[in-house]
Amino acid sequence: MPRLLRPLATALLLATAAFVADPVPVDWAMVARIREEGLQRSRVADLESYMTDVLGARLTLSEDMKRAQAWAVAEMGRIGLVNVATEPFMDFGAAWDNEYVSLHMIEPDYQPMVGYPIAHTPGTSGKVTADAVIVDLQTREDIAAWRGKLAGKAVLATPPAAIDMAPLVSGTPRYSEDELRAREQTVIAPRTAATRRIPNPAIVTAEERMAFFKAEGVAAVLQSESGWIGAVRGFSRPGSRNDRWSAAGDSAAPVMIAITPEHYNRMHRILQREIPVKVELEVRNRIGPRVEQAVNLVGEIPGTDLRNEVVMIGAHFDTWHASPNASDNTSGVAVVLEAMRILRAVGAKPRRTIRVALWSGEEQGLWGSRAYVREHFGNPNDSTSRKKPAYDRLYAYFNQDYGPGQYRGVYLQGNEAARTLLTAWMEPFRDMGMTVVSNQSVGSTDHIAFDEAGLPGFQFLQDRVPGGGGHTNLDFFDTIPVEDLMKNAVIMASYAYHAAMSETKMPRKAALR
Repeated sequence: MPRLLRPLATALLLATAAFVADPVPVDWAMVARIREEGLQRSRVADLESYMTDVLGARLTLSEDMKRAQAWAVAEMGRIGLVNVATEPFMDFGAAWDNEYVSLHMIEPDYQPMVGYPIAHTPGTSGKVTADAVIVDLQTREDIAAWRGKLAGKAVLATPPAAIDMAPLVSGTPRYSEDELRAREQTVIAPRTAATRRIPNPAIVTAEERMAFFKAEGVAAVLQSESGWIGAVRGFSRPGSRNDRWSAAGDSAAPVMIAITPEHYNRMHRILQREIPVKVELEVRNRIGPRVEQAVNLVGEIPGTDLRNEVVMIGAHFDTWHASPNASDNTSGVAVVLEAMRILRAVGAKPRRTIRVALWSGEEQGLWGSRAYVREHFGNPNDSTSRKKPAYDRLYAYFNQDYGPGQYRGVYLQGNEAARTLLTAWMEPFRDMGMTVVSNQSVGSTDHIAFDEAGLPGFQFLQDRVPGGGGHTNLDFFDTIPVEDLMKNAVIMASYAYHAAMSETKMPRKAALR
C-alpha cells in the first residue's frame, strides 16, 4: 500500500470498528422473525374488520364504546398479555348513543337527505315536520332581530359548504421522494409566545348561538361543514369542558344535524330564491341518566431484568359516531394490537416491559392520554402534577393515529438527540419505504401528552392514502390499505422490541412550559 494512503486506510478501519461497536445494534435475527410472523401470518385485517364491521363506532363513554372495550380486554387476554386493566380517568359525562336518524326534504321537491346528529345533542319528540329558514347569527343585533321568530323552525345555521373537487380529480397521492426529503430537511421554527385574543363582546359565540336556538324552541339546527361530496363532518357540539359533553338525562343544546354539502347547499339555494323549503326529520338519541367515568385500556408483555422500566405503544380507541372510523383510529388500534400479538408469537423476552394503551377521549382533546401521564408519571413542570418515580422509568412512547398509510419515517418532535436510536432501528425497513427521520413536530394526537411532559413521545410519519374519510360518515373497512397496516405492525413491533432491549437510554428534551 502506498505510504500516503496508509493514514486513510487506518482511519477507515477505525471508523468501521466504531460502527461495529455502535451501542444501538439491530437484532437482525429478531427482525427476521417479526417480519415473517407479521407478513406471512398477519391478523391485522381480521382485527380491523371485526372492529369496523362488528363493533362499529365508539364515541367515548357510549354504550357502543363500552361493548367494544369489553371485546378489547378479552382480545388482549387472547393475545397473551398480562396486567390487562381498565383505568378510569375522569368523570366524562353521560353516555350518548345515536339510535336512529331519518331526514328528508319534502317541499318543494322530495329528496331523502344524508345527515347525522351532532354528538351529545338530544333527539326529537318523534317525527317532526318543519319549515326551513336561513339564520346567520353573528352579532347581538342579529339575536334581537330573530328573537321570537324561530319556534318550530329548521334552522340552516352555516353558510353553503364550499365543495372541494380536488379529491375527485386527483385523489390523494402517496408522498413523493421530494416531499419526504422536505420533511426530513425542514428546520423547526422557534416557538413564540401565543398572542391572546381579546373577545369582541358584540360577536356571538358558538355556545351563545346554540343557547339562543335552544331557548327559541327551534325544531332542529342544520349545518354542513364538510366540503367533501357525500361526506358529513362536524360531530362535536359547541360547548366547554364544564358541560360534561352531555348532561345526565338531558342536553343544553338543541337537536343538531350535520348534512352532506350537496344536500345542504340545495336547500340553501332554494331558500335564497325565496321559495319555501319544508323538511321532515326524526332523531332518536339515548342519553344516560348519570355522569360516568371514561376509561383507558392497558395490557403488557412483562420485562425481565429491567421489568420496572416501560416502553409504551398506543392508539386512541375512541371515535366519532357516524361511521366505524376504519382509518381514524381503528387502523392504529389494529396495528398496536397486532404488534403485541407478533411479539408474543415470536416468543420475545424483552428486558423492559412493553405496555400497550388504547386511549379514550382523544377526539375531545387528548383527555385519556393526558390523564394517564399525570396519574402514572406526573410532570415536573406542572404545578398541579408532581414528578413521580415512574417518570424516569418510561423509556419511550410510540403512537399511530394519522390514518392507515404505511410508515415512511418518524417525527423527532424536536428531540435531535434521539435521532441516532430512531435511525438505527429504521435500517431493517428501508425496503418498506421507511427512510425519513424528520426534525418536525406534529400534534393533535396522544404522543403529545407525553411530549409536553418532557417524556419521549413519538408519532410515525405515515403515507397519505386515498379514501379513509376520517371524521366522516365514509370511513369504512373498504377504504383501508391492509398491506400498509401489515407493514406498520411489523415496524411497530420491531421499534417496541429494540426500545425494550436497548443498552442506550432514550434521550429526553425539556418539558413544555
